[in-house]
Amino acid sequence: MTASALLQRVALPASPAPWPTLDPFLFCVHHHDAYPAGDGALAPAAPLDGRSLGADFSARDGWSMYHGRRVPGFPQHPHRGFETVTYVRRGVIDHSDSLGAAARFGAGDTQWMTAGRGIVHSEMFPLLDAEAPNPLELFQLWLNLPAADKLVDPHFAMLWSRDTPECRPAPGVRVTVVAGALGDAAPGAPPPHSWAAAPDHDVAIWHLRWEPDAQWWLPPARSEAAARALYLFAGGPLEVADTIVAEPTALVLDARREVRLCTRDRPCEALLLQGRPIGEPVAQHGPFVMNHRPEIDQAIRDYQTTGFGGWPWERDDPTHDPARGRFARHADGRVETG
Repeated sequence: MTASALLQRVALPASPAPWPTLDPFLFCVHHHDAYPAGDGALAPAAPLDGRSLGADFSARDGWSMYHGRRVPGFPQHPHRGFETVTYVRRGVIDHSDSLGAAARFGAGDTQWMTAGRGIVHSEMFPLLDAEAPNPLELFQLWLNLPAADKLVDPHFAMLWSRDTPECRPAPGVRVTVVAGALGDAAPGAPPPHSWAAAPDHDVAIWHLRWEPDAQWWLPPARSEAAARALYLFAGGPLEVADTIVAEPTALVLDARREVRLCTRDRPCEALLLQGRPIGEPVAQHGPFVMNHRPEIDQAIRDYQTTGFGGWPWERDDPTHDPARGRFARHADGRVETG
């Protein structure tokens, strides 16, 4: 395999800064926080002095409060015109939304939420363990919606860890398949109006792990039109198409080509994002993603007028019963357990 299969490489910024993405993805961030023990009320048992509460992205002492003021996380905020895909490796997230739905998920679970015409939700990171640290690691992706689906009804799906396949395509290589089949490993279905719901859009979200001295030939995408990015975020070096990559790096690959990926004396981890580009104009203003600026202006007016259905919770940063396990209660009253 010649180096031409590697089209571009860009250094990754330090967490929690967003990574560069390719259409149809709009955003990718890796949150990796070494939270301390909880204080019994799901907040850090640690001083918060010196943090810009409400906007703390400092990574001070290895963790941030983000927009949380007592519990870390993201209190209520709106979205329109795209999807969020949240894959949690460690820790838990408490979700609440303007439809009255709620969830607690983590430990390999993925929540896939179509914002569509508009939803307000919160994503809080409760520190459930008051006796030991509460590490949290997650990836949040924003996946665009085409113009025809930007105003569909909001919806979320839970892809629980027990239903998320992991395959071993080569000795010393493991792949967690969140979206997009790999061989016989087929994950659960995304929401019905997702760009990923159509097989010919060839959307894939794969978490890849190599042991030392492991090798795998990444197969070509099914669609010749697919865009593909590989994010080396831990460990390494990784040899990619005869190029040694030793630092956290975003690698744009030719999705039509098979690519040799191998490690040397250390393990490493990467995230692969792939999909056929939507190829439409993108207009973005914070949490609203449409095609043109007048649609952004309309989204702002709609949110100011309707609140996208209002906020049915007593707090802007609701959390759930500390004793409760992983669950999802949908807007129609249906309940799942993780």
